[in-house]
Amino acid sequence: MVMRKSEKGNLARAGIRDIKPYVPGRPLDEVKREYGLRDVIKLASNENALGPSPLAVTAIKKAANQIHLYPDAEAYALGKALSVSLGIGPDHLVFGNGGEEIVTLIGKALINEGERCVLPRPVYDAYETVVRVMGGEICPSDLSEYRINLDDMFDKIDDRTKLVFICNPMNPTGTIVTKDELDRFVRRVPSRTVIVLDEAYCHFVSHASYPDGIDYVRDGRNVIVLRTFSKVYGLGGLRIGYGVAKPELIHWLRQVKEPFNVNALAQIGALAALQDDDHVRKTIDLVRTEKAFLYGEFSNLGLEYVPSETNFIFVNLGTDATAVFHQMLEKGIIIRPGHIWGLPQFVRLTIGTRNENERLIRALRRLPVFSAQTINSRKRGGDV
Repeated sequence: MVMRKSEKGNLARAGIRDIKPYVPGRPLDEVKREYGLRDVIKLASNENALGPSPLAVTAIKKAANQIHLYPDAEAYALGKALSVSLGIGPDHLVFGNGGEEIVTLIGKALINEGERCVLPRPVYDAYETVVRVMGGEICPSDLSEYRINLDDMFDKIDDRTKLVFICNPMNPTGTIVTKDELDRFVRRVPSRTVIVLDEAYCHFVSHASYPDGIDYVRDGRNVIVLRTFSKVYGLGGLRIGYGVAKPELIHWLRQVKEPFNVNALAQIGALAALQDDDHVRKTIDLVRTEKAFLYGEFSNLGLEYVPSETNFIFVNLGTDATAVFHQMLEKGIIIRPGHIWGLPQFVRLTIGTRNENERLIRALRRLPVFSAQTINSRKRGGDV
């Protein structure tokens, strides 16, 4: 018997019916197959343009013949090394299958049905998804000039608010909230509310007023800091991230964690990458150099962009970004269109190597919408 759509819906939890599935960046091999291309570059998912940490690759190769053994369920060696690096106790740490799993653990451990969660919008989808799954109520706060508006977020907190999500730097816009702004916010938030501070892109920040979220953990605040090995360390394919919080909160996250949630090679690779200061330095230097190059090229194209503290740039194309996305796929370049965040004229562009960035700019210039006449009109501030 064929199940009708209405019957399928009745089997699901009420909270998940309106969830928009996460739309990942297109895989390289998929684009090659679909368009018959051999050479494709991906500037959509904020991956490390230099690749993975070489120390991590070496360590993984050495450990490959041990993958018949289950991993350390508590990631002891990695936790010990990371605790030394961060200056906190191992009981302040929990590891997950990417930062997404830490978000899921937070939802499973802390959100009761009907409790409210304040989050900025647009933002990374994982926050809203876990709130809906757990039957929580979403209270969105609009960005102001592409930045999180902490005053507005505070005004939305009431006696039913369990969580506040702050992405700093902000994804997808690349902006930050400053230390003074966040200090004031943290002091005002009631103790019944937990602040989730996602710092996935913290290593790329150069702004002098950027706060270190772990300072709030050291002060005993109800703050959970999220970080990842996916970005600056280049281990996105291994899926390993971590949360930092006071032991009481970590205890509850571990209560709902799967027994072997972080695989053995991910733990070994992350432990080695943590020691790879050279790779981290080269990655940060590349991002800063290439960011300046792309700023200049976008200005030459008459395109507005949001100054970024990350390894990506949010760019206003002034036209249908989805159409440009498909045109760029035909040229073997994968970018991230902004319609998924409700900003259909924007794209989020990962900062690549110089060759990749030059290829991106050449491809943009060849599109009819970015012809010389259009570019000159944009620079003069005319209609396009």
